[in-house]
Amino acid sequence: MSEVTEMKKRKEFFESPRKEMFKSFLRRFLLNKGAIIGLLLIFLTIVLAIFAPVIAPYDPFEQNWRNRLQTPSREHWFGTDEHGRDQLSRIIYGTRISLTIGIISVSIGLFGGGLLGIIAGYFGGVIDNIIMRLMDIMMAFPGVLLAIALVAALGPGLFNVMIAVGIWSIPLFSRLVRGTVLSIKENDFVSAARALGGSNPHIIFYHILPNIMAPILVLSSLRLATALLSAAALSFLGLGAQPPQPDWGAMLSQGRQHIHTSPHLTMFPGLAIMVLVLAFNMLGDGLRDALDPRLRK
Repeated sequence: MSEVTEMKKRKEFFESPRKEMFKSFLRRFLLNKGAIIGLLLIFLTIVLAIFAPVIAPYDPFEQNWRNRLQTPSREHWFGTDEHGRDQLSRIIYGTRISLTIGIISVSIGLFGGGLLGIIAGYFGGVIDNIIMRLMDIMMAFPGVLLAIALVAALGPGLFNVMIAVGIWSIPLFSRLVRGTVLSIKENDFVSAARALGGSNPHIIFYHILPNIMAPILVLSSLRLATALLSAAALSFLGLGAQPPQPDWGAMLSQGRQHIHTSPHLTMFPGLAIMVLVLAFNMLGDGLRDALDPRLRK
């Protein structure tokens, strides 16, 4: 019984600081009104994406030439487009495409850049120089120009846009992770784990990776906003989702032909992009403030 009691005491000893840190983070995060508003907007967007068939009042692909270019009314709250399709329904369904683009593209950048950053920062030497020079070459190109070049090489389409925006994000994640790993691996607990015979994978996954999650989480949330905006720009140029998919960027591109006579075709998709990008930026700022160790009392 004494050994069991001692193990429980040790477990509580190591877990209590983590619980206090989590409570402190949660307290600071909940006090940030902007972060809460951003989180609520993102949650609302996710709900719209999941329950789009139930929430949308009309079929987003159904054309009705009699209702062509109608202004907002009781029947069509956001009006109709040049094919008579309900604009509100298309925006609701467009949340699925926008969230999919953001999540997949950021995941590509996170896993690709994170892996390269950990390898470069932990092992250093020639491997570090090779990886970082490759990242410098990628960062020498303007981000949007690099994404356009990749989509032009791969071909227009939603999947290719996600790949292009994800590859564009790899250098940002790799440099952040590398810098964080360089500072973490010099700590005493990493040296102790290495002295006790811990293997490199064990040290990376159990000692380094948990301590670099905070900056990665902040960058991922902020990068989601950039990914959504970049994907909308590519779709606006005709390189992203192709008609008749209800993509917000493509809807902006189609609506600009009637911007003087039917401004609602560009106003509502533009507002949708703005609100979702703003929500992710507000969430990222809130996470950064809550996870900043300099703000901890």
